[in-house]
Amino acid sequence: MIKKSFLSGPLAGAAFLMATSAIGPGFITQTTTFTERLKGSFGFVILISILLDLGAQLNVWRLIGVSKLYAQDLANRVFPGAGYLLSAMIFLGGLAFNIGNMAGAGLGLQVLTGCSVQTGAVISCVLATIIFSVKEAGKAMDLFTKILGFVMIGLTLYVAFASHPPMGEVVTKFFIPDKIDELVILTIVGGTVGGYISFAGAHRLLEAGVSGKENIKKISTSSASAILIASVMRTILYVAALGIVWQGISLGSQNPAAVVFESAAGSVGYKIFGLVLWSAAITSVVGSAFTSVSFIRSIHPLVENNIHRIIIAFIIFSTVVFLIVGEPVKLLLAAGAVNGLILPFSLAIMLSSVSKKKLLNDYHHPRWLTVLGWVVVAVMGYMAVRGLTV
Repeated sequence: MIKKSFLSGPLAGAAFLMATSAIGPGFITQTTTFTERLKGSFGFVILISILLDLGAQLNVWRLIGVSKLYAQDLANRVFPGAGYLLSAMIFLGGLAFNIGNMAGAGLGLQVLTGCSVQTGAVISCVLATIIFSVKEAGKAMDLFTKILGFVMIGLTLYVAFASHPPMGEVVTKFFIPDKIDELVILTIVGGTVGGYISFAGAHRLLEAGVSGKENIKKISTSSASAILIASVMRTILYVAALGIVWQGISLGSQNPAAVVFESAAGSVGYKIFGLVLWSAAITSVVGSAFTSVSFIRSIHPLVENNIHRIIIAFIIFSTVVFLIVGEPVKLLLAAGAVNGLILPFSLAIMLSSVSKKKLLNDYHHPRWLTVLGWVVVAVMGYMAVRGLTV
């Protein structure tokens, strides 16, 4: 059982920030699309992704936590200039993601209220900026992501039950798949811990003052909890989608997740889809904006002193670009794969700090965790290269 003290503190806030950053419109679209493609075997992809996610996440959070440095600053200490390159990749990638997130938020509100996608995006933009306008913005962000995180999981669980999934198939194929798709694994892992996502919770803990060797157990607990939350949501959504696909219903390519929810629970299910999609999108907007801007906070004192204003500007800019360009559907579908390309690079830099004891304040990183981290780098790097050549 989750302790009340965990849920009410920054540890849960960081975990839910990371998890809900991962659970965005792309996450929902990819999960339902890949379930239709791989059927029950997608469960095995989820299992492998959880192991790879943990290997990446535990390393990143612990190394940032004990060094008491934001990822870009730690990277610059390890390889001079690497932090600036990492910052550029994360910031620009986060901006692209946020444009897609605003599209998802707008679509979610359209389903719920009947307003236009553009109007829904503007309303969502205003709400997100309010969060960073209050005095205790960090606590407001924690509470917001926790509430909507529980809402998404609870509603999707209802739809999973309503879809009457073949649980025997789910359990069997979770461990013994009929087929394995490397590109799908790359996309799913990238969509969970790639790009800015793996740094979201770690940077939130730094901001909240939870750092240093004395807090290593708390940092690890929060890190593992984040993966657990995101994985539970993906598994429930996979089970819901499989129930519909198992009935011979085609999910189509336009909005496969909407078909799942509506087929399982009728018009009520469609409204639930709207609320889940909006929750996923708006929390990803918050997480993406906070984390992306945290990668430029050490450039100049002016940035640090105006961090929340810059986050608000980031959100507004993302919304304006969406209103001008339109719904970036291809961006949402490619999101996980792009993040998967960034993951081997960023994780390799973080792991390279292990040998620098002074940089980590004489912290001794577990050898098994270091080895696991490099295995993730090798596997994800290999799959990223394979994905580029396919």
